[in-house]
Amino acid sequence: METTLILFKPDALHRGLVGRILARFEDKGLQLAGLRLLRMSPEMAAKHYAEHLGKPFYGGLVGFMTSSPIVAMALRGPQAVGVARRLMGKTFGIDAEPGTLRGDFGCSKSFNLLHGSDSAESAERELALFFPDGLEDWEGIQAPWLWDAE
Repeated sequence: METTLILFKPDALHRGLVGRILARFEDKGLQLAGLRLLRMSPEMAAKHYAEHLGKPFYGGLVGFMTSSPIVAMALRGPQAVGVARRLMGKTFGIDAEPGTLRGDFGCSKSFNLLHGSDSAESAERELALFFPDGLEDWEGIQAPWLWDAE
């Protein structure tokens, strides 16, 4: 079983899309393991986006992510990282296919609604940053009907 981090960025909150997007992840069969509304501090943003330090877009990205509350969500399921990334679609809504979250809800080259971990290793590091007290470990009663036996 794999767990991934999804961040609802400020544009998703301001557009009132959190519930609709969360429902799409649940509809796909991913299980909620953590959820919190928070305001990302500049220090947290610096840790989360450390690999982008020095890139031309870094300052704008940190400014955007600290400008308003965000929602951090942990999702669990088989191959959760890949499943979530395919569901989100290409990075920019203007390029994303219809049927994906960014394809259905986004049309910007600047605001892309969501962040999703890009690997199991990144997810582990990111989840520790946004959920320092850990995640809820539970299995929904629907799991045997959603997930293949391993």
